[in-house]
Amino acid sequence: MKKITFTLLIFIANLFLFTTAYAQTALTSTEAKVFTAKDYRPGRTEHIVLFKYKEDITEEQRQLIKKQFMALKNGSKRNGIPYIASIITGSQNSLEGLSKGYEQAFIVTFRSEGDRNFYVGTPAVSDPQYYDQMHNEFKIFIEPFLRDGENGVLVFDFKVDH
Repeated sequence: MKKITFTLLIFIANLFLFTTAYAQTALTSTEAKVFTAKDYRPGRTEHIVLFKYKEDITEEQRQLIKKQFMALKNGSKRNGIPYIASIITGSQNSLEGLSKGYEQAFIVTFRSEGDRNFYVGTPAVSDPQYYDQMHNEFKIFIEPFLRDGENGVLVFDFKVDH
């Protein structure tokens, strides 16, 4: 019981320290190397992205966005090797009326939280050798097409429970 309690306390302390560091400043290069390593917290991790487009976006622009995002699957590489397990996409078609204006969804699957961290990169990771340059370029590319700045994108990540 004491060992479990001690382990739990260490886990909570590490989680607090990580969350505080992540929220306030970018990680040092040494921290980023660990945080983005492919074996950091292994296990299927899902990264859900929802886009709310500006009202004047054309169908051609929507298709370009979809093409660019889907290209991340094989184009995003770590040490020359693609690291994204899968990407799927689809347009909103729910009849419940709860989409809040989000029109396009992407689900990116990773083999570890480290792979997801490498993919996401900034603002937590500022050293370019520890984040995906192609994804960073995509974030810059997509911004002008999204409605209301931060309200134009919703991101939700989770580790799959087994």
